[in-house]
Amino acid sequence: MANHKSAKKRIRQSATRRLRNRYKMSTARTAIKKLSLMESKAEASAYLPKVVSMLDKLAKTNLIHKNKAANQKSRLTRLVNRMN
Repeated sequence: MANHKSAKKRIRQSATRRLRNRYKMSTARTAIKKLSLMESKAEASAYLPKVVSMLDKLAKTNLIHKNKAANQKSRLTRLVNRMN
C-alpha cells in the first residue's frame, strides 16, 4: 500500500479512470454489436453517426488506437451501405 499522500491520490485517480474507461469501452462495444445486428438500413443509417462519434472519442482519449477506430468506422459504414 502507498505511503505518500501523492501516491494515495494517484491510486484513487487510477481507480476512477479505470471505471470510466471500462464504461466507455463497454458502451462502444455494445453499440457496435447493436449496429451490426440491425436489419433496417434507415435505422442503421440513423444510428451510425452515434457509433462513429463514440469511436472518435475513444481514439481521442487513447483508449483505442486511431487506426483501429478508422478501421471500425470504415467496416461499419460499408456494412450499412450494403444493407437493402
